[in-house]
Amino acid sequence: MPAKRSPARRPTMKDIARRAGVSESAVSFALNGRPGVSEVTRDRVRRIAEQLGWRPSTAARALSGEGAATVGLVLARPADTLGVDSFFLQLVSGIQEVLAERHLGLLFQVVEDIDDECAVYRRWWAEHRVDGVLVVDPRTDDPRPGLLDELGLPAVVIGGTPDERHPGLSTVWADDAGAMASVVDELYALGHRRIVHIAGLPGLAHTERRIRTLRTEAGRLGLTEVQSVTTDYSDTAGAAVTRRVLEQPAPPTALIYDNDVMAVAGVAAAGELGFSVPADVSVVAWEDSALCRMVTPWLSALSRDSVEFGRTAAAELTALLDAGPARTVRVPVPRLIGRASTGVARSEGRGTAPSETPGVATSER
Repeated sequence: MPAKRSPARRPTMKDIARRAGVSESAVSFALNGRPGVSEVTRDRVRRIAEQLGWRPSTAARALSGEGAATVGLVLARPADTLGVDSFFLQLVSGIQEVLAERHLGLLFQVVEDIDDECAVYRRWWAEHRVDGVLVVDPRTDDPRPGLLDELGLPAVVIGGTPDERHPGLSTVWADDAGAMASVVDELYALGHRRIVHIAGLPGLAHTERRIRTLRTEAGRLGLTEVQSVTTDYSDTAGAAVTRRVLEQPAPPTALIYDNDVMAVAGVAAAGELGFSVPADVSVVAWEDSALCRMVTPWLSALSRDSVEFGRTAAAELTALLDAGPARTVRVPVPRLIGRASTGVARSEGRGTAPSETPGVATSER
């Protein structure tokens, strides 16, 4: 395994003083807007500080070497999708439980894209703003682990897979491939041969794993009418894609949604088109939540303890802050809970009520 890189050194007032040819006290006066230096010197010091990437510390704890007592979480995802994302809300709840026990704060920021997220990490590091970060939504081609490794900023990647290139980062992950395989096997056993996966954001590592697994399972089972369609996770996109695929000449008999919000919107959209769930089309949601039991019929869903997922990630980060070794931790595979939204497929795909089938639970509704 490659050796862990030495953390990059933050520029200090001493570095600025050396470059500007003045004393450290003069640098302090110039940067803090205090009298005692000329305007020419003040401008030169500020210009050099900017060139070196120096940022003022935002906490007295950081100045004394005690740390910021804060960890960071940045989300590069459309802000309007957060309020209805049950998984993310439960994840943060679990994270906060562990941080509260350690009297650590959580600094949260939403940004437009990965480039902005990387800029936030650089700024937080330079300003001593956080002691470590939790990284969500790993990408297939992700610049963040390399940057955090270079900065020496303790980090836990949530939902990634083990990466030997960055041995200093911890990873907490779930087996999305195994979960998708279990869903496909269940639908296949019910006679479904035309399956559409209404996926989340393209480029996310877990989205790509699910798409890849669906393709692999389709090949293994000889299914030729299987596809994945990416979305932004929103109810609007979920409904729009549902309408589009159900209006095809040979509509799917089963739909797999990457979250509960899209699944609920999809059921409504299917009903508007005259499709009955599950008589005409079966529905499975990736994240189980109360929402899955507030719609008719109740939705079959993949269930996992998202709060515990967050606790595990936060515990791994606090272990890193305590100078513990980086680790890879695997959480349990999401478990498929069968409810009334899945049933036996008919060759036509429409118009027949579902049959009772072993392995498909309907007792929850």
